[in-house]
Amino acid sequence: MASPTVPAPGTAAHRLPQALIDRLTSHIVAGDGPDAATTTIPTPFTGADLAAIPLSGAADVRRAHERARKAQRAWARLPVSERVKPFLRLADALVERREEILDVIQIETGKARRHALEEFLDVALCSLYYARRAPGLLKPKRRQGMMPGLTRVQELRHPKGVVALIAPWNYPFALGASDIAPALMAGNAVIHKPDTQTCLSSLWVLDLLVSLGLPRDLWQIVVGEPAEIGDPLIDEADYVSFTGSTRGGRAIAAKVAPRLVGYSLELGGKNPMLVLDDADVERTARGALRACFTNAGQLCISIERMYVHAAIYDRFVPRFAELVKGMRLGTELDFAVEMGSLTYPRQLEAVTRHVDQAVEAGATVLAGGKARPDLGPLFYEPTVLTDVTGDMDLCANETFGPVVSIYKVASVEEAITRANDTEYGLNASVWTRNPARGRRIAARIHAGTVNVNDGFGAAYASYDAPMGGMKQSGVGRRHGAEGLLKFTEVQTIASQHIADLEPPGSLSYEKFADIMASSIKTMKRLRLK
Repeated sequence: MASPTVPAPGTAAHRLPQALIDRLTSHIVAGDGPDAATTTIPTPFTGADLAAIPLSGAADVRRAHERARKAQRAWARLPVSERVKPFLRLADALVERREEILDVIQIETGKARRHALEEFLDVALCSLYYARRAPGLLKPKRRQGMMPGLTRVQELRHPKGVVALIAPWNYPFALGASDIAPALMAGNAVIHKPDTQTCLSSLWVLDLLVSLGLPRDLWQIVVGEPAEIGDPLIDEADYVSFTGSTRGGRAIAAKVAPRLVGYSLELGGKNPMLVLDDADVERTARGALRACFTNAGQLCISIERMYVHAAIYDRFVPRFAELVKGMRLGTELDFAVEMGSLTYPRQLEAVTRHVDQAVEAGATVLAGGKARPDLGPLFYEPTVLTDVTGDMDLCANETFGPVVSIYKVASVEEAITRANDTEYGLNASVWTRNPARGRRIAARIHAGTVNVNDGFGAAYASYDAPMGGMKQSGVGRRHGAEGLLKFTEVQTIASQHIADLEPPGSLSYEKFADIMASSIKTMKRLRLK
């Protein structure tokens, strides 16, 4: 595996201008003065200090909610056509400043530039999708009334109010801004808690949107530990959006249940890939690199289990392992690197523990299998294992790192059964030369998104379709109409005209019942119902 030259810790290649950091961190709602709490985050590439981050306290979060509620009331009164304008401007601004945000994402997360680009594209395209469609999705709609011509019904959409959004560290730019954009366009304000390690990219896009006309107090960012700011963040919210672990999602649901507050949760996955007997070996092997090792596997929808048909197993597996061994790892801020670093020491520890335990219990390493401290403190080789059994932690538990286990299956039925044998249901992938066959098989897999001849991007980036998890992988959806409408309260207004819904004059209820029963048949025959 290639070992590129790594810049020495602290060199300019892995730093951000201090003036930029100061401007971005000024957007954090936190106390100031000499006694204000701060923490220093490192760059994962080298471990060198990157930025001092102000920390929010409980009082800061409550203050953010107060300001957000005031700003939200004025924002909600604006026509939707006005609310979308900053986001229409955002697409052009992102393109113009692409290199700057790619640097920020890479330096704070440790990911390869090609994977930082995915975040850039997601925010640009998703926000543009909603900016174009929000006016249509939110406009009042006529609905069929009880009595045709006599009952007029209108459906209205009102904003929830203040949305608490908790975003993860692995895709901080995309999973912050691309969820916040529809919440804001729907007329809400947002209190956003990004992960402390990866908050700079969220602060960057907030700073940009404010310059493009977004009212300053509509989107506020608080940074700190859940034990300190979690309760006030959630306790005062009108809706909660969370992306993270299944364990964290359960805690959120339990927290908001007494107040009957709505929530959406995108949680963990142990995502399967099915390689059918007619799959194109070369295309599938190359596609599997992206499916398994994008962002060093730190992706809820990446592939961790691969079920390969026996008819193709002996051709596919050696080719895939060969490609994995040839992947280029590195810290450069360019597109040549195929995989970057893990982001947190705890992820390196989890990946190492899963692989070592599996190998000790009899798993076979076909590629990778070890850390690469020569490249950086948090590098781990892309790893392929076979002979993984059910008693290994790696088999059923989410690893969230650059590790995939391969299983030989004798039939498509076996592949489907084993793919569905999990408590998770977030994403899946099917590979075949026959897309129609692939779609039929995809429909039998219990996952919120299933990709045919792609790992995850085809479904995720199709913003007109919903994305989310089944089973323990989540509640609710992002993207599509639901990705915006979930941030609204729906109201039905029905007005009755000419005739009331009771017997007129001296007509008895018995006769009225007969007339109403007959009208059902009439409306059915005339297709009015």
